[in-house]
Amino acid sequence: MSEYRPFLKWAGGKRQLLPELVGHVRRLRSFGAYHEPFVGGGALFFALFGLGAIRNGVVLSDVNSRLIEAYEGVARDVEEVIELLRHHAKKHSPEHFYAIRRQVPESVVERAARIIYLNRTCFNGLYRENSRGEFNVPLGRYANPSICDEATLRRAAAALSSVTLAIRPFEAVLEMARPRDLVYFDPPYVPLSRTSSFTAYAQGGFAMPDQERLARVFAELASRRVFVMLSNSKTDSVVGLYGRFPIHTVLASRAVNSNAERRGKIEEVIVTNF
Repeated sequence: MSEYRPFLKWAGGKRQLLPELVGHVRRLRSFGAYHEPFVGGGALFFALFGLGAIRNGVVLSDVNSRLIEAYEGVARDVEEVIELLRHHAKKHSPEHFYAIRRQVPESVVERAARIIYLNRTCFNGLYRENSRGEFNVPLGRYANPSICDEATLRRAAAALSSVTLAIRPFEAVLEMARPRDLVYFDPPYVPLSRTSSFTAYAQGGFAMPDQERLARVFAELASRRVFVMLSNSKTDSVVGLYGRFPIHTVLASRAVNSNAERRGKIEEVIVTNF
């Protein structure tokens, strides 16, 4: 769809749903600024940028400070990030992975390269923190991981050159979004079962009360004539939270499951107010 794509492998990333998501955005014909408060891998942002659909400013934010630092480092000095990733690629081994996982470099560019390296080599590209806010995903089983995709990183830096990046909770979008702006929410999904939760993407996790707060923010933005779109798993609780808005069912593959038999196409929803 676009030569611009995420430089991070983010669990629950939206690359496979891009045709549906972009299709909904195209129905708007035009919108103001673009806001993505759970930026993750940024698949929709990069796709819309590559299509020339974003013309009025972008705010990408997340409560996960390490994630935003990865974007800041790429935007600030992509060539230095690439050089550091080349070094990580040469040194890659279990010993190097766990040594880097324990470190917290001082500069934003070094921290960006660290997160990208860990993300490209850890199990399933997960981002998970323990109660102390420390990244704790183990090494993945990859024969030849793609650690430094230079072309993707340089295109990402170009896309991010005029973007506002912020570390903030999703509710902050209420202070930023204006009528006819577009807000896309891609929160940690409501688990399909008690054993399928991967919501610890930041210290504190993302539980059902957070989902309920998000639904209230969605409704408030809609009442202010802001265009809002959200993706989530198709569960009774999600349908109940957004029942007053159009809910579009889509099929998506899920690979993040310890039981291979439970990986495959499942129903998800895209909720819009337009």
